Amino acid sequence: MRALLSTFSWQELRHHPWRNAAAVVAVMLGVALAFSVQLINASALDEFSSAVRSVNGQPDLELRAAQGSFDESLFARVVADPRVALASPVLEVQTVALAPGLSAPLSIRVIGVDALVLPSIAPELIPKPAEGAQRLALLAPATIFLNAGARGALGDVPAVELRTAAGARRVDVAGSVPAGGKALAVMDIGAAQDLFGRGGQLTRIDLRLAPGVDRSAFVRSLQQSAGWPAAVQVAEPGDAAQRVSNLSRAYRVNLTVLALVALFTGAFLVFSVLALSVAKRAQQFALLGVLGLTPKQRLRLVLIESLVLGIVGSVVGIGLGTALAAFALQVLGGDLGGGYFAGVAPALQWSTAAAISYGALGVLAAMVGGWYPARAAQALPEAQTLKGLGSAPAGSGRQWIAVVLVAGGALLAFAPAVYGVPIAAYLSVGLLLVGGITGLPGLIALIYDRLAPLVAMRLLPLLAVERARRMRGTAAVAVSGVVASLSLAVALTVMVASFRDSVTRWLDVVLPADLYLRAANAGGSGSGSDTGAFGPDMVDAIGQVEGVTRVSTVRARQVSLAATQPPVTLLARTFVGDAAQALPLVGDAFKTPPGSIGIYVSEAVADLYGARPGTAFAPLARAFEQDGKPPVEFFVAGVWRDYVRQFGSIVLDARDFQRLTSDRSVNDVSLWLAPGADLSQVQQAIRALAAQRQMAGDALEFASVGELRATSLRIFDRSFAVTYWLQAVAIAIGLFGVAASFSAQVLARRKEFGLLAHLGFTRRQVLAVVAGEGAAWTVIGAFAGIALGLAVSVVLVKVVNPQSFHWTMDILVPWGRLLALCAAVIAAGTMTAWLAGRAAAGRDAVLAVKEDW
Repeated sequence: MRALLSTFSWQELRHHPWRNAAAVVAVMLGVALAFSVQLINASALDEFSSAVRSVNGQPDLELRAAQGSFDESLFARVVADPRVALASPVLEVQTVALAPGLSAPLSIRVIGVDALVLPSIAPELIPKPAEGAQRLALLAPATIFLNAGARGALGDVPAVELRTAAGARRVDVAGSVPAGGKALAVMDIGAAQDLFGRGGQLTRIDLRLAPGVDRSAFVRSLQQSAGWPAAVQVAEPGDAAQRVSNLSRAYRVNLTVLALVALFTGAFLVFSVLALSVAKRAQQFALLGVLGLTPKQRLRLVLIESLVLGIVGSVVGIGLGTALAAFALQVLGGDLGGGYFAGVAPALQWSTAAAISYGALGVLAAMVGGWYPARAAQALPEAQTLKGLGSAPAGSGRQWIAVVLVAGGALLAFAPAVYGVPIAAYLSVGLLLVGGITGLPGLIALIYDRLAPLVAMRLLPLLAVERARRMRGTAAVAVSGVVASLSLAVALTVMVASFRDSVTRWLDVVLPADLYLRAANAGGSGSGSDTGAFGPDMVDAIGQVEGVTRVSTVRARQVSLAATQPPVTLLARTFVGDAAQALPLVGDAFKTPPGSIGIYVSEAVADLYGARPGTAFAPLARAFEQDGKPPVEFFVAGVWRDYVRQFGSIVLDARDFQRLTSDRSVNDVSLWLAPGADLSQVQQAIRALAAQRQMAGDALEFASVGELRATSLRIFDRSFAVTYWLQAVAIAIGLFGVAASFSAQVLARRKEFGLLAHLGFTRRQVLAVVAGEGAAWTVIGAFAGIALGLAVSVVLVKVVNPQSFHWTMDILVPWGRLLALCAAVIAAGTMTAWLAGRAAAGRDAVLAVKEDW
């Protein structure tokens, strides 16, 4: 076998390097894309976890406020417990910083700590005074210490301004802290309470338990103790990183599956290359068989050739994937568009196990692609092939297998997600594709058995149709690549079109105003900043600006409903009229009963927390529970679509929020303008109002509804641009497969075409027969590809997206685009067959008839 590989197989590779290189490149691209996605996400998650550990330290337990803060009297209660060895009080505030020369305000996290207990719990937060700073600067009021992320953004400045509820306040920069991650400032906890008006309030207590204390029993005793505040949650120190890992898992899996589409189509390219190679060497294989090479040895030889292609493609793909990941981490950071690791700039974390796994996938894809050509080499009729009469017609297979596969795929589409990943849905897509391709011979028979009588009196169409009917197995193999690639292209086209249409209609509902205002880099209504940018007096003044007829506001705050899930965004909105008309609801709205507060939850909250319309929502009630006050009941009045906040959001009336929290500040302001009002003059007037209240005019961001729509859709199109590239690659590979299949067949049918020439067929007529066969076959492939693609798109839109990202959308089928795509594939397939058949109509085909004489 080794001698055959070094002579017989090597000569084929040496004489046709570009054809084999195409198969290697296909495998290489699939492996590289999938492996790079794995490396980028693993590196980003590792860096994120490291940053969380550096900020949170290594306590045994964390006591966290579900929303806002809690009374520091809880600290005295906990620290007195003999089972607690050490307790560290923390006050966290998300705000913005201003500094000279800063182009835009910097979003920064301020952490107030007790510096005396940091060495034992969170050494990464220990302040390091700068040279010349006072020794006790870490205890001084209005003094902060910046980490590397904040220093890199703010520069070497002696002081900055931090936004507080009472306005901008100047604080001195006295040194640094080693903690990594995003922009962070550390200061004394008492100074932080005074600066932000949070006297007597904490957001977190880190606990170190005494040796031998059972953690689970301690947590149960705390939660069951009398007077324990329900709004305080007990969390494990690793929960923060685990929450993001769990929630981003579906996003990572979806990216990986999308990358493996290239590997899936690469398997068809390996099949096409080896099928053409086996067809060209058919007589050589037959001669080797006569000389003693058994059919199993021929099978093994072709499989080894496909193995070599897979190994070379996988090894190069692993190297390319590593380079792509390193480049992406250097240029783009760790975020791939999902928003889970925004702002994280990790170092590459290479994984040998992942490299072996994805390399094995590439080898497996090549072996799968080489299986059918290897079986064809095994089944060659030696005597018939040596005479140049071609191989036996391929069978049509058992159609019941296709029915079982399609039925199994349909049933799997109804299965739930596994740990938030739609594994069954992906298996459903695979079974639908394989079942559809397996059923191609039956589809060909079904259609062309009825078409044959209609072309019985026309010679050239009759030859093309009869060839497709009687060689249905061969035809199915030839167009299987087109069916697979076209179905994926159709599915992605329908999914993207449906999503874009849903987003467009969603923007029409959520952007009703003419002009939108927020503080620059404050995060807007999606950030849940602890300090609203605009006070009630500023909002009232904006409403009095000439040209403004109506004002609406949004106040966002982060609320933790479960220790194992990321916090959701609570949106307090001022509604004009019925709230149900201002939100894109899914289903009907329910009337809020007296004594309850009506809320509207996003689809993510409904899925993750079991919030159902028409019922009370206890998790939010626990987050707002306060000692000495009657419990609050929140009633789910409806479910709305939110395509922005993937962790979930809850909308309630601003008046209810202000009554519960006494917080009247807001993050966003929406303005309705009078007809004919000058947009620029309104903006200038509002900037003047901001300057009067010691807010920098350039720290405000304005956007018209048209700008927001255009920006949103531009970001959407850029995010899905890769799908168009994948569609083009998939269809190109499918057409290459058609070309390779026709080339293989016309090589085996040279005497057939030579006989047609002797019977009086002109070269043009022979080419017309070949092109007609190509058209007949690709029409079937296009029809099957459209049908399979629509079925797969239903699974993607109705199953994969809701299970992965917890949002739904309406299906939109762009028939014009699909029909144009279908027509282009048929035309390209016909042309490809015509080009492949040109050699069959030459002088060699005529002379080939003499080989048996």
